[in-house]
Amino acid sequence: MGFESIRGMLGRPTAGDAGVVQGWLRTVRHAKEVSFLDVNDGSCMDGLQVVANPETEGFDSVVRQLSTGCAVRAEGVVVESPGKGQRYELHATKVELVGDVAEGYPLQKKRHSFEFLRTIAHLRPRTNTIGAILRIRNAASMAIHNFFQNEEFFYLQTPIVTASDAEGAGEMFRVTTLPPGVDERKEDGSIDASEDFFGRPTFLTVSGQLEAEIGALALSRVYTFGPTFRAENSNTARHLAEFWMVEPEAAFYDLEALADLAERFLKSVFADVLDRCEDDMAFFEKRIESQAITRMKTVIDEPFERIPYREAMRILEGCGEKFEFPVGQGLDLQSEHERWLTEKHVGRPIVVTDWPASIKAFYMYRNDDEETVAAMDVLLGGVGEIIGGSQREHRLDVLEGAIRAQGLDPDDYWWYLDLRRYGSVPHAGFGLGFERIVQFMTGMANIRDVSPFPRAPGSAEF
Repeated sequence: MGFESIRGMLGRPTAGDAGVVQGWLRTVRHAKEVSFLDVNDGSCMDGLQVVANPETEGFDSVVRQLSTGCAVRAEGVVVESPGKGQRYELHATKVELVGDVAEGYPLQKKRHSFEFLRTIAHLRPRTNTIGAILRIRNAASMAIHNFFQNEEFFYLQTPIVTASDAEGAGEMFRVTTLPPGVDERKEDGSIDASEDFFGRPTFLTVSGQLEAEIGALALSRVYTFGPTFRAENSNTARHLAEFWMVEPEAAFYDLEALADLAERFLKSVFADVLDRCEDDMAFFEKRIESQAITRMKTVIDEPFERIPYREAMRILEGCGEKFEFPVGQGLDLQSEHERWLTEKHVGRPIVVTDWPASIKAFYMYRNDDEETVAAMDVLLGGVGEIIGGSQREHRLDVLEGAIRAQGLDPDDYWWYLDLRRYGSVPHAGFGLGFERIVQFMTGMANIRDVSPFPRAPGSAEF
């Protein structure tokens, strides 16, 4: 006999037919002549109650020996459940033990702190919260791909090992095959990688943007969706050393078209996740963040406000609010500033545009005022910045000057400069940290809890 997921079984139009369920026991309750098994297979938030009695095959030899965490297979008939809050249950004709549980199983029927669950990340997906996060990650991933495919963007796989620093920040993980202890330094202190695998210093990518520009300047519209890495020694609730980035690039786009794309993107992805993960989102609204669904609906329903950076700073300077970090022209916005703007000043998402060139990356298009660049940050209430993007600098001479001004060697970007030599066009793109958007949806306080296998300083298990 085949089997279906618990999600599928609970979605049946009527009871009365045979069914097979396979999964793990959340709880077990034994009465005198009956046992109640709460089985969950991860397909949805709800488990399925399996009811066994002395007529069930394996009742004495299997069922009565079961405990929380065991993996089981149960056959029987799906019937209407008399219990509150559950539509169906399975009256078992047979129960088999698939996987026993040793003593000391850590996920007993009680609330565990997220700090504790991070120490057993190999088991925590079996909890309600982490299981729901993984389903939401899945739904959001599919929604992202669906959006860009419908917008006629091509999915481009960009390299994980790279020789270029897209951000110019220098906080990159080195990739090498040289054995430990080999002296890789030249007399001037620079790295001698002539004997290394690639014959030059290489690193884990911080962004697929530069390579995505190659694709956009041939296919017009592309997007990347893959892992990126930052070697920042940052132990905060907002930073990971390994995270996934969504990065579209579009030829013939200016900043206004890019802001329009970002707004359509967020509205579409949020709507898809709410539609597909209704029960999971209801759980987060009840247990984690009381405004989780309301915040998402605000993004879906409300038009995004657009404010130039200089105006945003004037608003902050005159608001009378006391902030931990200073505000002023030429300074970057901190999370507390971003949240004040979205939550208290406007009450909906904001796109802050036209930033000072001095605090932005070399590849951003220099505006006519010579002081600002055509860049944007999309801010959401609750988290602040969720998207960062810009129109790219497509003028060869201006780009070369910007690279040198940031202390970078134009020779390292020869291919990037070639794109400006041969058929250059205005183009634009943005980046979105995937874990940040999942954190916003769920209301989880720590970004390490929305990553299946979080990488942070001193943490690289699995």
